[in-house]
Amino acid sequence: MQQPDKIKICSNCILPETFPGIKFDAEGVCNHCRREASFKAKSSSKKADYCERLDKLIADIRDKSTSYDAIMAYSGGKDSSYTLKLLKERYDLRILAFTFDNHFLSPLAKENIKKTMETLKIDLMQFTPQWSLMKSIFVTSSQEELFPKAALLRASSICTACITLVKSLVLKTALEMSIPLVAFGWSPGQAPIQSAMMKTNPSLIRENQKKVKNIFSDKFGTVTQSYFIPESYFSVHKDSFPHNIHPLAFFEYNEEKIAAELKTIGWKPPSDTDTNSTNCLINAFANQCHLDRYGFHPYVLEIANMVRHNVMSRKDGIKKIYSDQNPKMVSFARRMLDM
Repeated sequence: MQQPDKIKICSNCILPETFPGIKFDAEGVCNHCRREASFKAKSSSKKADYCERLDKLIADIRDKSTSYDAIMAYSGGKDSSYTLKLLKERYDLRILAFTFDNHFLSPLAKENIKKTMETLKIDLMQFTPQWSLMKSIFVTSSQEELFPKAALLRASSICTACITLVKSLVLKTALEMSIPLVAFGWSPGQAPIQSAMMKTNPSLIRENQKKVKNIFSDKFGTVTQSYFIPESYFSVHKDSFPHNIHPLAFFEYNEEKIAAELKTIGWKPPSDTDTNSTNCLINAFANQCHLDRYGFHPYVLEIANMVRHNVMSRKDGIKKIYSDQNPKMVSFARRMLDM
């Protein structure tokens, strides 16, 4: 793992000199921090505006929906659990939680999922793909260039492959069940506030899916085609594509408060995951593969954004990114994948 005392990192956030396109000024502040400094003054009013917009969107949807109000991409981790709790308790939505079991869910994450469903009285749909397919996807993702480099600025190749399937299956299910909202538990650093509430664009989804489907078909066979949106859906459901929301971009985000909130519903932090995950046992291996291949941690942009916007202290950010990966977890994943 990189050590902050051996490489240059931004004096304001935590981006390293190995991050693509980074530049430092005379004070050691990176170009990302300088670019975003002008937006900070507007952030508070922007967040309040998004809260009001979500209130209005949900009020409109509640009157029209004959199915679930929302489907939530639910990993059982801290952020998705908190988002689920927020949507249920603030808005009393009828929510269908959708869990993609990639065969590396932490045992405690599975317990957290069950406990959260019971406490919040939410229905759960779990999708478990065949192990041989997921094994092939993870091994190939760890060794080959499957995705554009821009996509890998925010996530490892392994995580990108996994979340691609999650997002496709969740949207496919939303269309089939006429669910008007698709919710994600992205942290404030994972996705910008500008994308926090958007109606999905069928044409754009269709074009992006073509590229991804080709990648998966070429590498993993036609079995993956059933995970994507059928071509007919783009005409049959063209007027009912849902809104995507990720509320943590504009609601208050404080990890200590989130931990306290989750404790009230019986959610417990797992001790068998790495510092950047609270549900996945392959994440440490994915991070290490990314670091070895590209020279920077796949979570560093997310965490740097959180540090920059005072969601996380710089000290905590450095600890999350520049502490060693758990070697036992990396070895565990290698054994599971026969690598």
